[in-house]
Amino acid sequence: MTEKEKMLAGMLYNANDQDLVTERLQCMDLCHEHNLLLPSSIERKREIIIKLLGKTKGSFTITAPFWCDYGYNIEIGENFYTNYNCVILDAAKVTFGDNVFIAPNCGFYTAGHPLDSERRNQSLEYAYPITIGDNVWFGGGVQVLPGVTVGNNSVIGSGSVVTKDIPSGVVAVGNPCKIINSTIG
Repeated sequence: MTEKEKMLAGMLYNANDQDLVTERLQCMDLCHEHNLLLPSSIERKREIIIKLLGKTKGSFTITAPFWCDYGYNIEIGENFYTNYNCVILDAAKVTFGDNVFIAPNCGFYTAGHPLDSERRNQSLEYAYPITIGDNVWFGGGVQVLPGVTVGNNSVIGSGSVVTKDIPSGVVAVGNPCKIINSTIG
């Protein structure tokens, strides 16, 4: 089994595998090109994002700077918007539904590392998918950790660290992120 196959299967894998390093460098080059374009270069930015990401729908805005690891593991829905400084570490699938809005300085991290320093120092890591439903809003500075699902119609407050699943139709905030209002109307 290749390191990429292990990565995609959620197993421990060697993140410094040469094939994975090459894929990340190709992705970084596309992100870099996107990030250096003039804001008015809307069509070229769109072309790069379509080439970079695994799946896009018709309408989206990804404001530079934007960074991801592979790109092909990211799927965005219709009317997707991310503000400045979004980072998506997509060693596993990251799926965003329709009408997802992401404020500045947010991160979505599928990758994690063993707690055991001996294995961690061998460049071993794992990756668990992140799934975001429809009509979800993330306030500024939110960090979403490996394996998390956020349900439809939820709001995640600024500065939150989302360590566990968040159900549909709630407002959740904090570190760790917790539900504070279960009726969004």
